[in-house]
Amino acid sequence: MEIEERQPVLTGLAPQGPSGRRPSVAKHVLIGLVAGSVVLGGVLVLMPTARRAAAPPSPGPAARAGTAVGAGVPAALPDLVALIGDHEAHLRTHPRDERSWAVLGAAYVEQGQRTATPAYFPKAEQALRTSLETKPKGNLTALEGLAALANARNDFRTGRKWAEEALKLAPKRWTAYPLLIDSCTGLGDYKASRGALEKLQGLHHGPPVLVEAAQVYWDRGWREDAVAALADATAGATAPAERATWLAQSGRLAWERGDREESLRYYEAALSNDPDQHGALAGQARALAALGRNAEALRAYQTALAQEPDPRYALELGELYETLGRRDAAQAQYALLRERVRTDAAAGVDDELVLGLFEADHGDPEDAVRRLREEWKRQPGVAVADALGWALHRAEEDEEALKFATQATDKTKGGGVRSALYVFHRGQIERELGLLAPARRHIAESLQINPYFSPVLAPEARRALAALGEPPAEPLPEPKDETPTEPEGAAGPPGAAVNPANPAAPRAPRRPRPHASTPASASASAPASASASASAPQRTGSR
Repeated sequence: MEIEERQPVLTGLAPQGPSGRRPSVAKHVLIGLVAGSVVLGGVLVLMPTARRAAAPPSPGPAARAGTAVGAGVPAALPDLVALIGDHEAHLRTHPRDERSWAVLGAAYVEQGQRTATPAYFPKAEQALRTSLETKPKGNLTALEGLAALANARNDFRTGRKWAEEALKLAPKRWTAYPLLIDSCTGLGDYKASRGALEKLQGLHHGPPVLVEAAQVYWDRGWREDAVAALADATAGATAPAERATWLAQSGRLAWERGDREESLRYYEAALSNDPDQHGALAGQARALAALGRNAEALRAYQTALAQEPDPRYALELGELYETLGRRDAAQAQYALLRERVRTDAAAGVDDELVLGLFEADHGDPEDAVRRLREEWKRQPGVAVADALGWALHRAEEDEEALKFATQATDKTKGGGVRSALYVFHRGQIERELGLLAPARRHIAESLQINPYFSPVLAPEARRALAALGEPPAEPLPEPKDETPTEPEGAAGPPGAAVNPANPAAPRAPRRPRPHASTPASASASAPASASASASAPQRTGSR
């Protein structure tokens, strides 16, 4: 662990109070000043009233970051760097301070997430496990840190284990519930997510709770409630970095419901509050592309990737390049995606979802199916169900594909989120199976949810809808004895393949797919998956 030379600074190291909440670092700084300056306090009593009423000095960056961490809200990146430096310096001389190890580990997790730098995650794990070794029993801060680390790595089963272990020790400790909600959502256990939210709302209130509520509401299809909860969280933010995070979340919801102008305004406001909000920069690029401002979109994507090399952004940018006919540039982004996935995997990050979507449309669909089947076994969430269904479709296994696509969009099975991408995928699979009425309905619904959900697939959805045409009028009933009998196999135009699901309807033409032996650099002509526009993965506190 590389640690720059600093003087030891004790920040956020005091034991927890009876409530179980982390105490404010700024508060302890002030207490230390008073306890260490009794004589000076006596002098201040004798000074004029105006002098005594002077405001205390503003807390430093490390104290601000500690306060943010204690409140469960994002810290500014420069403040986070200061907090990390102070705790590294402190631990050089106090290596048995288990709480400081836990705070340092949690700070590494947030730094890794905010900068898409997975190298922070092994350092976080080492710090958190050192904290547990130093204090094996009752170490709630370390348990919560390990839950946050697992969620950041997209290992939601492990995240749930650590969060539940923390809650067994302290059922009324509110800071563990957001971690449990995130992990349950990633596992597709939406009932457990809702139950955890109810308990959280009974224990605490404020922006962190409102943000968790917004995500649970959105997953249930309660879009207006989700938007209102995020608006209240933004209004209650007390620092620019926190406000920027909630504004970026609002921009994502605006994008998901097809309001590209409002989405752009939210992202711009987020960047105005905190220029280090790199996720907002990628969201801004997405909205600019939907508005046809492609040159600006390309610059925004490039800047976002330079500052936060997230493989999802590389896929989005590559697909945008494809729509502009710049296939060499697209291939460069796809190569970056593969490199980032390898780097992430070395640090324990699970990127199988984004890699599976990429392989389905730009690489080897059979490999995508294999990867996503394994991912489904590990964490059967809605996003994985959609991706696996789409990969099966691209591998020409449409009957099984429809089962997963249905699960991703069926409210009774957890798919309450209204995602344009998910219902488009389902509609295309149904179209391939000759189920024309539901295919028409779902493809039309995808465009109603978000007409701009993908620069590649939204135009394809409009073409598919035009090809499907209007629903046929119901024919008048005819006497059975006057109805001629069609010879077997005569349905459909000459040369059309007969669809077993609907023998009267010819199959829709299937998009060409890359050969399994073709490397990604040679398969750019395959249409993009638009996985970049999928419903949210990124929740607050997770990528």
